[in-house]
Amino acid sequence: MAQVQHERERMVGDMAERTGDALPGRLSRWIALKGILRTLGISWPTVWETLRGRAHMPTFDARFQGYCQALLDDAEIVLTIAGQANIRPGAIYMSNHQSLYDIPAVGAIVPGIRMVTKAELFKVPVWGQALKASGFIAINRRDRIKAIASLKEAADKMLAGTSIWIAPEGTRSRDGQLHAFKKGGFVMAIETGAVIVPVTIEGTFNVLPPKTAGVSLGQHVTVRFHPPVEASRYTLAQRDDLMADVRAAIAGQPGDAQGPSAP
Repeated sequence: MAQVQHERERMVGDMAERTGDALPGRLSRWIALKGILRTLGISWPTVWETLRGRAHMPTFDARFQGYCQALLDDAEIVLTIAGQANIRPGAIYMSNHQSLYDIPAVGAIVPGIRMVTKAELFKVPVWGQALKASGFIAINRRDRIKAIASLKEAADKMLAGTSIWIAPEGTRSRDGQLHAFKKGGFVMAIETGAVIVPVTIEGTFNVLPPKTAGVSLGQHVTVRFHPPVEASRYTLAQRDDLMADVRAAIAGQPGDAQGPSAP
């Protein structure tokens, strides 16, 4: 039996070498390239339909959600969802940010969600046009005035019923740890009386670590949706309290994250 198992493993290894595909837990540059091709594949029709005056957000929603699921399937990600009952439309989803695979992990689960993402991506040919056409929000992290305007745009979309995803760290973690939060999203949440759904993402750092050219196949990813936090229960003077409560939930130490203590 052991000899048969050894022979099977050798054959699988030989096949992987011939095809260039990685085994689970090993890097696959082909899957990384395939992700780029898929991105172009959903961008072209979105741009074309917009240019012809046929932009249809439900179509864009379904296309994006299918794209996210395809990326997860290509990487053979084993996805676990916890707290799914906490998902609701028109909320702000705030999560830790470990990897580019955070986006498909959340996008495959939450229908119609739009991301606040760095403005540089909107300069990428075709893809940037598709992001703009489908309602994603560009944020210029180097220009405070433009960043505030972007958050105002996000607030308008949210009030119209669109769910918004924000990574309050502002950028991907380079070591997998949760880093300091920026306050802009919390101010917006208080001013609009938004509902914030804290989200903890685990495992995506291992799928595509920083400065890695390939995707690590077969990784386990968990997306955990925590009980909503009502930003309307906080004043602007209490924005640090709101930020601390959401951070505690994301970090897995929720405590009392339902609102500030009575004065």
